[in-house]
Amino acid sequence: MDDYEPLIEQHIPRLRRYARALTGDRVGADDLVQDTLERALNKLHLWRRGSDLRAWLFTIMHNVYVNQLRSRAGHPTVPLDDEDFLPAERASETDRLEIRDLDLALRRLPDEQREVVLLVGLEELSYEETARALGIPIGTVMSRLSRARERLRRLMGGTGDSAGLRVIK
Repeated sequence: MDDYEPLIEQHIPRLRRYARALTGDRVGADDLVQDTLERALNKLHLWRRGSDLRAWLFTIMHNVYVNQLRSRAGHPTVPLDDEDFLPAERASETDRLEIRDLDLALRRLPDEQREVVLLVGLEELSYEETARALGIPIGTVMSRLSRARERLRRLMGGTGDSAGLRVIK
């Protein structure tokens, strides 16, 4: 197992970033990453050497996250730490406001759409890798991503009316 540790460790920053975007708070994200890594280490014998370890880890994280959501249904929690997500370098006030607006818009997306946007846009997984990670068909990935992008455009104050459907008689 020691020879796998460096392989897994290199993905921890990406796992943390994705977990932070899913959960919305640092503490919940750290717990999600820890639970993901624990499950990955316990199930390492199921990983096929030569396959994409990153996609396998994101699949585990997705499943852990969904299980946590199901177990918390009906038991709302209030985060103790509500600090804003800010980039590592110093940003202007305009940048901070745009980041805040994007973070709020992402949180308003349904979970299924947010997961796809984060995996494709932030983590740069291919549609195929995203489909495998989430256990859905590739067409579903594309349609969720399309709907999510359109909704983000509307939420961020863009035109959002690019290809609205019309009734034709």
